[in-house]
Amino acid sequence: MGAAGGPPPAAHVLPDVLEPGLLVVFCGSAASTVSAQRQAYYAGPGNRFWRTLKEVGLTDRVLRPEEYRELPRYGIGLTDVAKTAFGVDAQIPRHAFAPERVAKQIALYRPRILAANGKRAAEELLGRKTTYGLQQERLSGAAVFVLPSTSGRAGRFFDLSPWEDLAALVRALRSGS
Repeated sequence: MGAAGGPPPAAHVLPDVLEPGLLVVFCGSAASTVSAQRQAYYAGPGNRFWRTLKEVGLTDRVLRPEEYRELPRYGIGLTDVAKTAFGVDAQIPRHAFAPERVAKQIALYRPRILAANGKRAAEELLGRKTTYGLQQERLSGAAVFVLPSTSGRAGRFFDLSPWEDLAALVRALRSGS
């Protein structure tokens, strides 16, 4: 039973990777079906996430999806707006999105940047339509950066330049400038 006597909270499909001191937390909309099956973030065969992190210099090698727990050593964390559902965005029930949960986690762990991996995640977090890049508002004290989705389904819309801009911002934070 839940704390107020209601049903117990639904289990998270994938655990958050959050701790104090992170530079950037990537937030997707929800785990894909393949990620849920493999119990690893961004595990779909066409997903560019891990290659992109290496390509823009946020990691020193292409990590395997199952190595997602190693990201904090790079100053990186992971979460999703919908933690209790999985699949393509159109399949995620409206009630599964919990932007207030993300806001609480960001307030608790205080990363410098919250990076939305895809416009759907960003729009759920901010409650408005967005464009790619650094946003004017902050969420729970973190700068908000919107990135093109790395999902294989979004491949034709993928653009590396916002990811390069984010990486430059992370490098500036690492160097203290």
